[in-house]
Amino acid sequence: MRILAAGDHFVGTGLLADAVRAEIGAGHEFSELTLPWPVEPFGPVANVNEASGTEEQVIEALAGAEVAVTQMAPFTKQVFAAAPGLKLVSVCRGGPVNVDLAAATEAGVAVTYAPGRNAGAAAEFAVGMILAAMRRISTSSAELLGGTWRGDYYAYDQTGLELDGTTVGLVGYGAIGARVAKVLVAFGAKVLVSDPFADPARISADGAELVELDDLLRRSFVVSLHARLTEETRHLIDAAKLALLPEGAVLVNTARGGLLDYSPLPEALRSGRLGALALDVYDVEPPPADWALRDAPNVIATPHLAGASRQTAERAASIVAAEVGRYARGEALANLANPEVLRP
Repeated sequence: MRILAAGDHFVGTGLLADAVRAEIGAGHEFSELTLPWPVEPFGPVANVNEASGTEEQVIEALAGAEVAVTQMAPFTKQVFAAAPGLKLVSVCRGGPVNVDLAAATEAGVAVTYAPGRNAGAAAEFAVGMILAAMRRISTSSAELLGGTWRGDYYAYDQTGLELDGTTVGLVGYGAIGARVAKVLVAFGAKVLVSDPFADPARISADGAELVELDDLLRRSFVVSLHARLTEETRHLIDAAKLALLPEGAVLVNTARGGLLDYSPLPEALRSGRLGALALDVYDVEPPPADWALRDAPNVIATPHLAGASRQTAERAASIVAAEVGRYARGEALANLANPEVLRP
């Protein structure tokens, strides 16, 4: 079997190839391709999103391959048309957004993905962003390093707030949101959840309360977004939803930039409607030089790092390698994104 390992500078090509070799043993041929992400930002390629590299690079590297493992390579209709021997693409991400699923299915190619690969890293990061925003950790650090000692932050009306006793709303309750909830409950926070697809019994067992989104926004001093981006959730939090938040609330987004309508955020911060905003994802990545939030108060911004841990990269490689092992042994695939490909 010939396998393409198309890695990048996070989930490395060698990491992918070694994980597959450990799973299926020797005696297989490998071709390798290293894509430029994250040294260069990802973006749309043809009709797929969040991809790195070009169709031409992938087509050349795929020559004769039956299986491909990747994180960021674009698998478009053109790529599938040029690789008639391809049978499996295993993507080490929470969703195969870099794959044209309809084209894959038409070509008879199974596509798998890696749910939960970065759940631990992303959950830790989200909690860190909540704490940083509530306690002015990053903003006061930047001010001190810039030569300003903000002793006034100890004044009663300027102090931060504790998680203990604070109501925190989580929008989305997948693998990441559920982990965040458990940590927040351990801190003593009251946790509300809005997710139409979540199991109410699971949420209750985790010590949280399932509510409607508008109720969550009205009651939560901190809101953290953990939903998937779909057509239904795009701009889920817009100006009307922001207006439901308590005065001075904290908003955190480490999920997907498209969940937020960014246009009302600068004024919400300047007016005090929002007390703080912590972002790891954006509507445009990276944000442009004239980004309106650059000079807004109480903004914490990081460059899409929530899932960036060595364990995430290693776990991602292990998950896709396991799928290659199942394919090689003729077993059912665990995380098949296009099950219709199996139908006669």
